[in-house]
Amino acid sequence: MDELPEPVRRRLDEVFGEVLPSTTSDERDERPDPRAGDDELMANRPPHHDQD
Repeated sequence: MDELPEPVRRRLDEVFGEVLPSTTSDERDERPDPRAGDDELMANRPPHHDQD
């Protein structure tokens, strides 16, 4: 898709919001970091997991 001129893009964003991102999902690396391991799970565990 060709880039729109800036004034046109601004007007479309003003009227409709950012409907289409400037990059597609295959251009972005949205995969989680495999080195993160269980850190995220441990940080987001529910409080009842700490009870004995």
